Amino acid sequence: MAAEAPILDEFRRLRARVPQLTGALAAGVDGLVLAHDTPGVEPDGLAALTAAALGVAVRVTDATGRGDFRELLMRGTAGYVATYAAGRTAVLTLLAQDGVNVGRLHLEGRRAGARIGELVDAQAAPVRRSPAKSAAKEPAKPMPTRTRNARAVRTNANANARTTTEG
Repeated sequence: MAAEAPILDEFRRLRARVPQLTGALAAGVDGLVLAHDTPGVEPDGLAALTAAALGVAVRVTDATGRGDFRELLMRGTAGYVATYAAGRTAVLTLLAQDGVNVGRLHLEGRRAGARIGELVDAQAAPVRRSPAKSAAKEPAKPMPTRTRNARAVRTNANANARTTTEG
């Protein structure tokens, strides 16, 4: 990928601004590695796990009406894993030590995600039409809108005993 070198440059600048950063990975939402600087962590596995976590995070934000995915933060006993949206088709995952300033991590992670997203989106060339089709300009089709259907109310006694998230 032609954007790999600029992404690695962004990783170097990010490490300078957040010294507790221990790794950085840019991946497509499909789980394929775009660029990485992850010493001691296998990048293909991390990219695949990031895609899986992203899928869950997107569903949670959608189910709770919180809008489009922006970021995900996980904390373990040895530090943080933070994933940020990076344009339309990529994500940025950062690994940091436990003592990192989380506010600074978010600030710099969001900025780096936006810059990496610009690089990746610029590489995604639009599909070109053949000259015959481009002469007869077709009107742009609107994106389908998602509608929510009301859920049926449960009436039997067993259903009332269950915990639901409907409401």
